Amino acid sequence: MLPYRATTRRHLSTSPFKAQVSDSLKSYEVGERVSHDREGLGRVHSVEADGTVIIDFGAGRLLRVVAPFSKLHSLGQADAEA
Repeated sequence: MLPYRATTRRHLSTSPFKAQVSDSLKSYEVGERVSHDREGLGRVHSVEADGTVIIDFGAGRLLRVVAPFSKLHSLGQADAEA
């Protein structure tokens, strides 16, 4: 049995179905609040050059999340800290 490949299939011009439009890659900013499906609530600690996001979930737990961010959801920009 072949392993599942996370690539999209190419669209044939003779297909009766419409081609899937790929979503643009999400981008996150440092300090942005996020929710991860498994890890819970966190805050973006840093963003690497290739778009990989490092998230701080508190208590020193850092998680590196690579694109595509299927389990990561933005909750909005962080409030200004005084």
